[in-house]
Amino acid sequence: MMPKPRAWQKMLSGRRLDLLDPTPVDIEIADIAHGLAFVARWNGQTLGDYAYSVAEHSLLVEQIFGRIAPKAPPKWHLAALLHDAPEYVIGDMISPVKNAVGPGYEELDKRLTVAIHIRFGLPAAIPQSVKKQIKKADRVSAWMEATQIAGFEAGEADRFFGRPDPALMEGLTIRLRPPLETRGAYTARTAELLEHMG
Repeated sequence: MMPKPRAWQKMLSGRRLDLLDPTPVDIEIADIAHGLAFVARWNGQTLGDYAYSVAEHSLLVEQIFGRIAPKAPPKWHLAALLHDAPEYVIGDMISPVKNAVGPGYEELDKRLTVAIHIRFGLPAAIPQSVKKQIKKADRVSAWMEATQIAGFEAGEADRFFGRPDPALMEGLTIRLRPPLETRGAYTARTAELLEHMG
Protein backbone atom coordinates (compact mmCIF):
# COMPACT_ATOMS: atom_id res chain seq x y z
CA MET A 1 0.00 0.00 0.00
CA MET A 2 1.36 3.40 -1.05
CA PRO A 3 1.93 5.90 1.77
CA LYS A 4 -0.23 9.02 1.63
CA PRO A 5 1.62 11.92 0.02
CA ARG A 6 2.85 14.56 2.47
CA ALA A 7 0.36 17.43 2.68
CA TRP A 8 2.10 19.62 5.27
CA GLN A 9 4.79 22.23 4.95
CA LYS A 10 7.38 23.04 7.60
CA MET A 11 7.34 26.77 8.27
CA LEU A 12 10.26 28.91 9.44
CA SER A 13 8.46 29.38 12.76
CA GLY A 14 8.76 25.61 13.26
CA ARG A 15 5.04 25.03 12.66
CA ARG A 16 3.86 22.24 10.39
CA LEU A 17 0.98 23.56 8.33
CA ASP A 18 -1.31 20.90 6.85
CA LEU A 19 -2.43 22.38 3.53
CA LEU A 20 -5.43 20.05 3.24
CA ASP A 21 -6.61 20.53 6.81
CA PRO A 22 -5.09 23.79 8.14
CA THR A 23 -5.68 24.70 11.76
CA PRO A 24 -5.49 28.23 13.19
CA VAL A 25 -2.86 27.21 15.79
CA ASP A 26 -0.37 26.42 13.01
CA ILE A 27 -0.60 29.89 11.49
CA GLU A 28 1.86 32.63 12.46
CA ILE A 29 1.98 36.17 11.09
CA ALA A 30 5.79 35.93 10.80
CA ASP A 31 5.39 33.00 8.38
CA ILE A 32 2.70 34.82 6.38
CA ALA A 33 4.69 38.07 6.15
CA HIS A 34 7.88 36.25 5.18
CA GLY A 35 6.20 34.06 2.57
CA LEU A 36 4.23 36.89 0.96
CA ALA A 37 7.30 39.15 0.81
CA PHE A 38 9.00 36.52 -1.37
CA VAL A 39 6.03 35.66 -3.63
CA ALA A 40 6.09 37.69 -6.85
CA ARG A 41 2.92 39.04 -8.44
CA TRP A 42 2.51 38.86 -12.22
CA ASN A 43 4.76 35.75 -12.27
CA GLY A 44 7.64 38.15 -11.74
CA GLN A 45 7.04 39.83 -15.11
CA THR A 46 7.37 43.37 -13.76
CA LEU A 47 9.77 46.25 -14.20
CA GLY A 48 12.22 47.21 -11.49
CA ASP A 49 15.10 45.89 -9.43
CA TYR A 50 12.83 43.85 -7.14
CA ALA A 51 9.84 41.62 -7.76
CA TYR A 52 6.53 43.20 -6.81
CA SER A 53 5.51 40.99 -3.91
CA VAL A 54 2.11 39.88 -2.70
CA ALA A 55 2.97 41.50 0.66
CA GLU A 56 3.51 44.88 -1.05
CA HIS A 57 0.30 44.42 -3.05
CA SER A 58 -1.61 43.60 0.15
CA LEU A 59 -0.37 46.76 1.88
CA LEU A 60 -1.59 48.81 -1.10
CA VAL A 61 -4.97 47.04 -1.20
CA GLU A 62 -5.49 47.80 2.49
CA GLN A 63 -4.72 51.50 1.87
CA ILE A 64 -7.16 51.66 -1.06
CA PHE A 65 -9.79 49.78 0.97
CA GLY A 66 -9.49 52.56 3.58
CA ARG A 67 -10.42 55.10 0.90
CA ILE A 68 -13.36 53.01 -0.33
CA ALA A 69 -14.63 52.36 3.22
CA PRO A 70 -13.28 55.22 5.38
CA LYS A 71 -15.43 54.24 8.38
CA ALA A 72 -14.54 50.54 8.29
CA PRO A 73 -13.38 49.14 11.66
CA PRO A 74 -9.82 47.78 12.06
CA LYS A 75 -11.02 44.17 11.64
CA TRP A 76 -12.07 44.82 8.04
CA HIS A 77 -8.78 46.59 7.36
CA LEU A 78 -7.09 43.43 8.64
CA ALA A 79 -9.28 41.33 6.35
CA ALA A 80 -8.14 43.52 3.44
CA LEU A 81 -4.49 43.14 4.45
CA LEU A 82 -4.91 39.35 4.70
CA HIS A 83 -6.99 38.99 1.51
CA ASP A 84 -4.19 37.10 -0.28
CA ALA A 85 -2.60 35.57 2.83
CA PRO A 86 -3.07 31.92 1.68
CA GLU A 87 -0.57 32.67 -1.08
CA TYR A 88 2.21 32.47 1.52
CA VAL A 89 2.03 28.71 1.06
CA ILE A 90 0.17 28.13 -2.22
CA GLY A 91 1.83 30.91 -4.23
CA ASP A 92 0.25 33.50 -6.49
CA MET A 93 -1.19 32.39 -9.78
CA ILE A 94 -2.29 34.82 -12.45
CA SER A 95 -5.99 34.49 -13.27
CA PRO A 96 -5.54 32.54 -16.55
CA VAL A 97 -3.54 29.87 -14.68
CA LYS A 98 -6.11 29.71 -11.84
CA ASN A 99 -8.82 29.16 -14.45
CA ALA A 100 -6.79 26.39 -16.10
CA VAL A 101 -6.03 24.65 -12.78
CA GLY A 102 -9.70 24.62 -11.84
CA PRO A 103 -11.50 24.39 -8.50
CA GLY A 104 -8.68 22.62 -6.61
CA TYR A 105 -6.69 25.83 -6.10
CA GLU A 106 -9.79 27.72 -5.00
CA GLU A 107 -10.64 25.00 -2.47
CA LEU A 108 -7.15 25.17 -0.92
CA ASP A 109 -7.42 28.96 -0.83
CA LYS A 110 -10.79 28.82 0.96
CA ARG A 111 -9.62 26.38 3.64
CA LEU A 112 -6.53 28.41 4.38
CA THR A 113 -8.52 31.67 4.45
CA VAL A 114 -10.89 30.27 7.09
CA ALA A 115 -8.01 29.11 9.30
CA ILE A 116 -6.18 32.45 8.89
CA HIS A 117 -9.31 34.47 9.70
CA ILE A 118 -10.02 32.46 12.84
CA ARG A 119 -6.37 32.72 13.93
CA PHE A 120 -6.53 36.52 13.85
CA GLY A 121 -9.98 37.01 15.34
CA LEU A 122 -11.94 37.53 12.13
CA PRO A 123 -15.11 35.67 11.21
CA ALA A 124 -14.47 32.60 9.05
CA ALA A 125 -16.53 34.26 6.30
CA ILE A 126 -16.56 38.04 6.09
CA PRO A 127 -19.74 39.88 5.06
CA GLN A 128 -20.40 40.01 1.33
CA SER A 129 -20.50 43.83 1.37
CA VAL A 130 -16.98 43.99 2.88
CA LYS A 131 -15.75 41.30 0.49
CA LYS A 132 -16.97 43.44 -2.44
CA GLN A 133 -15.14 46.51 -1.14
CA ILE A 134 -11.91 44.52 -0.74
CA LYS A 135 -12.35 43.10 -4.26
CA LYS A 136 -12.80 46.62 -5.60
CA ALA A 137 -9.58 47.73 -3.84
CA ASP A 138 -7.85 44.66 -5.27
CA ARG A 139 -8.90 45.61 -8.81
CA VAL A 140 -7.73 49.21 -8.36
CA SER A 141 -4.37 47.90 -7.17
CA ALA A 142 -4.19 45.48 -10.12
CA TRP A 143 -4.89 48.37 -12.54
CA MET A 144 -2.10 50.45 -10.96
CA GLU A 145 0.31 47.53 -11.09
CA ALA A 146 -0.66 46.66 -14.68
CA THR A 147 -0.06 50.19 -15.96
CA GLN A 148 2.95 51.14 -13.82
CA ILE A 149 5.08 48.00 -13.75
CA ALA A 150 3.51 45.17 -15.80
CA GLY A 151 3.60 46.74 -19.27
CA PHE A 152 -0.15 47.23 -19.87
CA GLU A 153 -1.50 50.23 -21.77
CA ALA A 154 -4.24 52.07 -19.82
CA GLY A 155 -6.96 50.97 -22.27
CA GLU A 156 -5.91 47.34 -21.96
CA ALA A 157 -5.91 47.56 -18.15
CA ASP A 158 -9.38 49.18 -18.31
CA ARG A 159 -10.70 46.14 -20.18
CA PHE A 160 -9.32 43.64 -17.67
CA PHE A 161 -9.69 45.50 -14.37
CA GLY A 162 -12.12 48.38 -15.02
CA ARG A 163 -11.14 52.07 -15.02
CA PRO A 164 -10.61 53.07 -11.38
CA ASP A 165 -11.81 56.28 -9.78
CA PRO A 166 -8.70 58.53 -9.83
CA ALA A 167 -9.49 59.73 -6.28
CA LEU A 168 -8.84 56.20 -4.99
CA MET A 169 -5.31 56.28 -6.40
CA GLU A 170 -4.35 59.88 -5.66
CA GLY A 171 -0.92 60.11 -4.04
CA LEU A 172 -0.40 56.33 -4.10
CA THR A 173 2.46 54.70 -5.98
CA ILE A 174 3.66 51.20 -6.59
CA ARG A 175 6.57 50.50 -4.24
CA LEU A 176 9.36 48.10 -5.06
CA ARG A 177 11.38 47.27 -1.97
CA PRO A 178 13.72 44.52 -0.84
CA PRO A 179 11.68 41.58 0.50
CA LEU A 180 12.83 41.98 4.11
CA GLU A 181 11.77 45.63 4.15
CA THR A 182 8.34 44.72 2.81
CA ARG A 183 8.11 41.85 5.31
CA GLY A 184 8.78 44.35 8.13
CA ALA A 185 6.12 46.77 6.85
CA TYR A 186 3.54 43.97 6.54
CA THR A 187 4.29 42.64 10.02
CA ALA A 188 4.14 46.13 11.55
CA ARG A 189 0.81 46.97 9.88
CA THR A 190 -0.70 43.67 11.05
CA ALA A 191 0.44 44.33 14.62
CA GLU A 192 -1.04 47.84 14.50
CA LEU A 193 -4.42 46.59 13.29
CA LEU A 194 -4.51 43.75 15.85
CA GLU A 195 -3.77 46.25 18.60
CA HIS A 196 -6.69 48.46 17.49
CA MET A 197 -8.95 45.38 17.37
CA GLY A 198 -7.97 44.39 20.92
